[in-house]
Amino acid sequence: MSALTFHAVSKTYDTFAAGSKYALRDVSFDLPAGRKVAIVGRSGSGKSTLLHLAAGIDVPSAGRVLLEGVDLASLSERDRTRRRRDHVGLVFQFFYLLPHLTVWENVSLPELIAGTHPRRFRDREMELLRRVGLDDRAGDTVQRLSGGEMQRIAICRALLRRPRLLLADEPTGNLDDATGRAVMELLVGMVDEQGGTLVYVTHSREAAALADEVWDLHSGVLETV
Repeated sequence: MSALTFHAVSKTYDTFAAGSKYALRDVSFDLPAGRKVAIVGRSGSGKSTLLHLAAGIDVPSAGRVLLEGVDLASLSERDRTRRRRDHVGLVFQFFYLLPHLTVWENVSLPELIAGTHPRRFRDREMELLRRVGLDDRAGDTVQRLSGGEMQRIAICRALLRRPRLLLADEPTGNLDDATGRAVMELLVGMVDEQGGTLVYVTHSREAAALADEVWDLHSGVLETV
């Protein structure tokens, strides 16, 4: 079964100075479920755009993006949001945790937004916090955490609803080398444990080496190996 498919996907943006500019150009791939793919390339090569299209945050200018066989552009914005909420986990470079909330509350957000009663996900949440070694910090506000701890909390939040596809945009880019390596190994290991599919963008060749495949993006053109 394919987790994610791009059929001849292009994405253009209108710029004041240069008119239409390609962020992605005729990108095609078929990613089987359970695979881990790292995407590398220079800044501005289209890596984040690819992830946004995969999550249904944006829609292509041409071509089709299929999430588990469903054409995302065929859905309303509301249905795309719901599908992303139910099937996709997102991890970002800058964590995007809410500083006034506790660790527990930050991890809970996806389920609370979905309207799930806390008693239905508390065991899962505690299991994830134990897995990342932060179950004893559940009541702390995230302002008291280090960068590496914040990213581990962000990973727990992304995995809480057991997404079949996890998308990570430079998940170690805001961390030092040693912390970044530990976080990346943790992320890959946790995705493997739940049998998910992982696509992550990274500038680090060391982080990319943890994937099953490494794809290169050059000026919006994808090269798969």
